[in-house]
Amino acid sequence: MSEDMKQAALDYHANPKAGKISVEISKPTETSRDLSLAYSPGVAEPVREIAKDAENAYKYTAKGNLVAVISDGSAILGLGNLGPLASKPVMEGKGVLFKRFAGIDVFDIEVNSESPQAFIDTVRRIADTFGGINLEDIKAPECFEIERILIEQCDIPVFHDDQHGTAIVTAAGMLNALELQGKKIEEATIVCLGAGAAAVACMKLLISCGAKSDNILMLDRKGVIHSGREDLNQYKAMFATETDKRTLADACDGADVFVGLSGPNLFPAEALKSMAPNPVVFACSNPDPEIAVELALATRDDLIMATGRSDYPNQVNNVLGFPFIFRGALDVRSKVINEEMKVAAVHAIKDLAKEPVTQAVIDAYGGESLEYGKDNIIPKPLDVRLLTVVSAAVAKAAVDSGVAQLPYPAHYPLNSVDDIK
Repeated sequence: MSEDMKQAALDYHANPKAGKISVEISKPTETSRDLSLAYSPGVAEPVREIAKDAENAYKYTAKGNLVAVISDGSAILGLGNLGPLASKPVMEGKGVLFKRFAGIDVFDIEVNSESPQAFIDTVRRIADTFGGINLEDIKAPECFEIERILIEQCDIPVFHDDQHGTAIVTAAGMLNALELQGKKIEEATIVCLGAGAAAVACMKLLISCGAKSDNILMLDRKGVIHSGREDLNQYKAMFATETDKRTLADACDGADVFVGLSGPNLFPAEALKSMAPNPVVFACSNPDPEIAVELALATRDDLIMATGRSDYPNQVNNVLGFPFIFRGALDVRSKVINEEMKVAAVHAIKDLAKEPVTQAVIDAYGGESLEYGKDNIIPKPLDVRLLTVVSAAVAKAAVDSGVAQLPYPAHYPLNSVDDIK
């Protein structure tokens, strides 16, 4: 990032008012009567109704459209463990995206916890405040257990976006890329460099979308995760395969797909050269991918490539998923975000990429051509149809899979946040 850009970012966050989000009042407060209804004595009536039936909290409070974005600051973006307070700008940023794209209100919460169990206890004790919980920037492997236990202990959706948001957008783009390359996910051989939260979630979701576990080779810092290793935690062990391949070079030889969720410049051109014809490369380390786009394209002209960057084609951007996944889940009051809902989101995003791009989106991206193809396998974040199709698909999957507490909304499909009830 240039010095000018760094200063612009600091100025953006500091001026004219510190931070990026604020609380707004949604009811009249102009008269004495208004204040009597808002607080004492009027507030006693909804209190009594909620005490009789907890479901009334959705009727009389903001709970149903309120998501907590919660972090312990142990894995902030690509910056590492800088602590909970340092994560606050990111959590506020997540709140901006929830509100901007899906009309969802957010409280950002930064937890200074001495252990994963302390973090779990804190989140569980405040969960009644919210309609859903978005976990963010929590390091692996602790994040897996934190999410699992909170899902068990809370009766609202708990979703670790670093895992599942990345996985959903990756899977959507991957299905389109493989199709364009004339390949089937059921037959594709996949190399995953990285074995953290996003990598594990991506491979699990690709399996849910049809990939074969025997066709996946995952690598951590010590090389290929194979069945002969005795240093694997339970999450890596799920991907241990019977293979004599040990290095990245071994794994990439003849592979159809490379997925990088690791660090910059870890995928050499020689490994890319050895991949099968018409390869697919998702180099998602940010801001610097596992292989530079220019080098990758110079190495293989039959390549489809995606990164996490907005200044190259095919950006894997979580904002394509999480606001609309929560929107659909909240609108049917789902108790969880299950695998069926994630797969529904994958296919909604995948299919939208094939639709003709609206003029509004073209204008927002400088008038460039945005036809479906090798440089456009994933929708753009500013495509308002994401709200329409992803929210609807997730809500329907929640109803069909039996985790929704409300029927499919009569006011769907949503065409803008103004349609939100």
